[in-house]
Amino acid sequence: MTPRTRRATPPGGPLLLGVRHHGPGSARAVLAALESVRPRAVLVEGPPEGDALLPLAAHGRMRPPVALLAHAVDDPGRAAFWPLADFSPEWVAIRWAAEHGVPVRFVDLPAAHSLALTEQRDGAPEDGRGVDPIGILAGAAGYDDPERWWEDVVEHRAAGGEPADPCAPFVALAEAMTALREAYGDGGHPQDAVREAAMRLQLRAARKEFGDGIAVVCGAWHVPALGARTTVAADRALLKGMPKVRTELTWVPWTHRRLARHSGYGAGIESPGWYAHLFGAPDRPVERWMTKVAGLLRDTDRPVSPADVIEAVRLAGTLAALRGRPAVGLAEATDAVRAVMCEGSDVPLALVRDRLVVGEVLGEVPDTAPAVPLQRDLDRQQRTLRLRPEAERRELDLDLRKDTDAARSRLLHRLRLLGVHWGEPAAGRSSTGTFRESWRLRWEPELFVRTAEAGVWGTTVLGAATARAESDAVSSSSLAGATALAEQCLLAGLTEALPVVMRALSDRAALDTDVGHLADALPALARSLRYGDVRSTDTAALGEVAVGLAERVCVGLPPACTRLDADAAEEAHRRVDAVHTAIGLFADVVRADGLAERWAAVLHKLSSRDAVAGVIRGRATRLLLDDGRLADGEAARLMGLALSPGTAPPDAAAWIEGFAGGAEGGGLLLVHDERLLGLVDTWLTGIPADTFTGVLPLLRRTFAAYEPAVRRTLGELVRRGPGSGKVRNETGPAAPGFGDGLDEERADAVVPVLRLLLGLDTAARGAATG
Repeated sequence: MTPRTRRATPPGGPLLLGVRHHGPGSARAVLAALESVRPRAVLVEGPPEGDALLPLAAHGRMRPPVALLAHAVDDPGRAAFWPLADFSPEWVAIRWAAEHGVPVRFVDLPAAHSLALTEQRDGAPEDGRGVDPIGILAGAAGYDDPERWWEDVVEHRAAGGEPADPCAPFVALAEAMTALREAYGDGGHPQDAVREAAMRLQLRAARKEFGDGIAVVCGAWHVPALGARTTVAADRALLKGMPKVRTELTWVPWTHRRLARHSGYGAGIESPGWYAHLFGAPDRPVERWMTKVAGLLRDTDRPVSPADVIEAVRLAGTLAALRGRPAVGLAEATDAVRAVMCEGSDVPLALVRDRLVVGEVLGEVPDTAPAVPLQRDLDRQQRTLRLRPEAERRELDLDLRKDTDAARSRLLHRLRLLGVHWGEPAAGRSSTGTFRESWRLRWEPELFVRTAEAGVWGTTVLGAATARAESDAVSSSSLAGATALAEQCLLAGLTEALPVVMRALSDRAALDTDVGHLADALPALARSLRYGDVRSTDTAALGEVAVGLAERVCVGLPPACTRLDADAAEEAHRRVDAVHTAIGLFADVVRADGLAERWAAVLHKLSSRDAVAGVIRGRATRLLLDDGRLADGEAARLMGLALSPGTAPPDAAAWIEGFAGGAEGGGLLLVHDERLLGLVDTWLTGIPADTFTGVLPLLRRTFAAYEPAVRRTLGELVRRGPGSGKVRNETGPAAPGFGDGLDEERADAVVPVLRLLLGLDTAARGAATG
């Protein structure tokens, strides 16, 4: 049994300051103890390879939260983080040592060993154990919430004033942890024994150099082990034969959100923003907190008055007194904000938790910190393009006709190809035009690891993306993969990689005989041709491949669309739509003589063959009608055949879905063409009752896609009966659907406005506004 101690340090030994990682109360206590004891050296829990990076902590541009990042040189994806915030006791100790000219070093198991022992990729080797010491102590004190217990016994006590003996808090924690280690041993985490042996060896070396005037800042769980009497031989035996890997370390920015427990870091906390506030508030922390909350809510247009702030402070204090707490905690502050400022609603309260309780603070690291060459190039481009990494998610709209925006687009696409997903394409107002892109950006600390991983491909973003694209092209085994890669290369402006990618694409296209695969590849090729046109990229070779694929699709698609079941028919329906869009684009960007006519012939075949599924026949008819390759009377004839009594109701409903389904104007077509609407109405009212329920889901899916106004108009037309849509004007009676006459004077009046909108005649401005 380890003897109990009433000291924070063994007699004649170093000062052992056991802390809770990221605890503002611990941080204040550490600062008070260091100011009182004035040690000759400070040792902090962390990988000793990081000693060379400690001087950067005093740099003017080093702003927490930051983290030490260690990664294996030969496997950069094997990485670990040691995060530090303003309110982390370790950071306070490091800064104190820097300000007082006191040597400071890391003591823990070297990262070379810890990375070799674990494949953990998200967080440092954890302090996490099979048992939760804070939870056990809280339970022994009658608390069901470890966070609330810690606030009551440490945070609030420390905030209420420093004790006469600055080391008193560490004496109490050391005694508690000694009792826990006696009961639970290593707590279900055997690697702690190895780590603590490494700490003791490094502590002995420091004592030889600096004597006993040393302060050690480490997790409170380790204090009993560091004070234990062991031999050098025993500790070295625990470390003998341990695997190791070659490592590199640097500082990287961190975020408050990544300090939260759900981020996966074992020593995480649930409310980093709240803890940062407690640590940074010089006085009256509750009043200052409520003022912050009021400011946030006002920014979202919620009316919060000074009287609300005063009432919230009073309520929080009352709740703390009723609950027997020494001071207002986060629970009381949150309940008061909900009741007073949020009027009982959890919706605005969620914003308070996200923006303030957790927070989205992003740290900063000076440029002099070590980094892989690829990260250096990325940093340079971020500064040049004024594209600063930010922890909060934000939208970015780009106009590709502008040089800076085009360069930003290329950078984001190159990073995506390298697996560094800083930006994700987003649908927005800018996505409707060829020259526009929308992105959703958010920088996560893990992206530093992804950048390090991508460094194996090259030292610059352009070079690495080019090498990655060429490698992926050679290893691509499918036509879809090759076409997607070609699209990525054009988006990213990787002109040097395109020849390799095009050879792979041509090879896959020549070997693939599945018409479905060929049809699936066409849309990506069409987009690639469009992107090449926007970015002034030579896409002649890509155009040849695209036209060749289109020709093969025209030959093979009709047979592939016959005798299909419902699921296969729906898939073929989607492919027909995609091929139609792609071929329509080819006519504008590549030489494809006669391709549009050959595709129209394919659609005619699909629309008239009984063996083709109804949804495909209906869609082919609609596409021909929209392109002006089918007369209105012929469309009515095909609909009449599809809805004839000899056609099974489910097949007829599928034809209607193909013809009038979706939101591409099918409803407006029925509104303006009463012949088609009449055919649908007649067929629908003639369906026998016993089969109506079978076609109802198809019909509901078809008509539910229409705009509400279109549905209302169709309902009104059907309610009025045949011919109700006829209108009259001054030139004569209207025919079903559109009017017969033409008011030339009214039509001419819109011409100046149209010319102005199209930029055809600047002189039209006066006529349009006169």
